Amino acid sequence: MALKHKLILASGSPRRVELLHQSGIEPARLMPMDIDEAPKKSEHPRSLARRLSAEKGDAAFAAIKSDAAWQGSYILSADTVVAVGRRILPKAEFVDEAAAALHLLSGRGHVVYTGICLITPDRKARQKVVETKVRFKRLSRRDIDMYLASGQWRGKAGAYGIQGLAGSFVQKLVGSYTNVVGLPLYETMLLLAGEGFDVHAGWQEG
Repeated sequence: MALKHKLILASGSPRRVELLHQSGIEPARLMPMDIDEAPKKSEHPRSLARRLSAEKGDAAFAAIKSDAAWQGSYILSADTVVAVGRRILPKAEFVDEAAAALHLLSGRGHVVYTGICLITPDRKARQKVVETKVRFKRLSRRDIDMYLASGQWRGKAGAYGIQGLAGSFVQKLVGSYTNVVGLPLYETMLLLAGEGFDVHAGWQEG
């Protein structure tokens, strides 16, 4: 792969890696960034997604800027936020957090925001926030208990992963499905291509 085509993904999310693979892109390096993801007081979920994606990108850039092997790379970062109105649902780490989130989402609509940030080889930063509206069916006690038992809620914004069992909870979705998974592919490819990254380089057979 030519140096100018190296892509660093500032994330350790298997879902984001899989989505890039789906698009024919193999990140040259994964760099999950450990930053404080707590929202600021009264911060809107859209603003949070934008800020955190930028902070992850900036942190990755700072980590590689003195490493000659990675000069000329593109850095892609993202952050996904799930919200009911202005209420931001945390990435669930404990069962009680997940249960509370699922009870809140039951039978109502919510919005998934993903902020994406691309830092180009000439150090320009490009950002986009993508919004998808999702509505869950009314969840029964058994729905919630069995989903909690599955463990698929761990570490996920809003305590669910749409690509897994929770896909059966979705009554209606307006917008990008891949955005809910964690990386809106259309907007990401548009951003990369617009900044000179060859998004088709991996499409050839063999």
